[in-house]
Amino acid sequence: MDDTRWPESWAPYMTWAKHHPSAKYDLCGSNLLELALDELKGARDAVEISGENDEGYPPLVEAIAMRYGVATERVATANGATGAAFLALGALIRPGDRVLVEFPVYDPLVGAARFLGADIRMIDRSWEDGWKVDLDQLAREITPSTRVIILTNLHNPTGVYTDPWLLVAIGKLADAVGAKVLVDEVYLETLTNRDTTPAATRSDTFVSVSSLTKAFGLAGLRLGWVLADPATIERIRRVRDVVDAVGSVPSERLGVVAFENMGLLLARARHIIEPHLLMLRRFVETRSELDWVAPAGGTIAFPRLVDTNDAGPFVEFARERFGVDMVPGRWFGSPAHFRIAVGGRRRVVEEGVQAVGKALDAWYHR
Repeated sequence: MDDTRWPESWAPYMTWAKHHPSAKYDLCGSNLLELALDELKGARDAVEISGENDEGYPPLVEAIAMRYGVATERVATANGATGAAFLALGALIRPGDRVLVEFPVYDPLVGAARFLGADIRMIDRSWEDGWKVDLDQLAREITPSTRVIILTNLHNPTGVYTDPWLLVAIGKLADAVGAKVLVDEVYLETLTNRDTTPAATRSDTFVSVSSLTKAFGLAGLRLGWVLADPATIERIRRVRDVVDAVGSVPSERLGVVAFENMGLLLARARHIIEPHLLMLRRFVETRSELDWVAPAGGTIAFPRLVDTNDAGPFVEFARERFGVDMVPGRWFGSPAHFRIAVGGRRRVVEEGVQAVGKALDAWYHR
């Protein structure tokens, strides 16, 4: 996953994403189509520059706690889900601690663990097993020095859902050695037909992180949170003392408004995502050049070219010739694949997927 263009990068994919020039049809960015300020009822009236938020704006902490049915002592706010994960890892690990990380992986998560000096071991999610976590490998790798297991649910980059029974089994393995299971759940609430209960509400073994970005269309607020046991939350708050101290008052006040409108925001998300995923499913399943494990929901999918070990040249060809941009799978350690995102505007997604089809036709008839 490393790239010589950014030798100092802890998260090469994220660095690439920031520096990658835009294309006509951007199917790279995994955010949900952003909500305008006036689309969020009550937002303008809520904006203030200053206010009490030493440990998170109290009405926001209370809103998060109420939504997920936990005490406020089990909630910490953060700068987005990536910031939340960093704070949680900073609270849980020390240099030399073993950290088990799913693979393929969203690289800011493993980058944060690497930055903090962890001894990182990868746990496979294999294509052959539908991208499920390999419990047998996890059982072999976990040791008394293991402090954290890092997962995403929905899995980034594939969009695969991890069933509660599997999470419970992972939690039991972690319990046996006193480890925690950190679960990034930013896409989870886009689902309508699955259990979207945060892992952290199942047992104190789990630490859940999420944000208002992927399921709610409010990426610009950079508002995330952590759900965990009270002792872990207290450590997270003390880590925040030396990272960014406090959150943004305007963002946290707007976050309260978002939680007051959560039903409408989720309905909007599903109205955007579901037809796009259906369209993508029909497309992928009618193209003999492609194969995939269909995502459960969310804004991302991870098809592969069936006749190559590296889809990167095709992705570049599609961009240069047809103006459609996707993420090469090498950034997730799976070069035969590419990540495609469908959370954007209807025209961009529809015409972008059509452009992928044109690129496939041209690529295979060169």
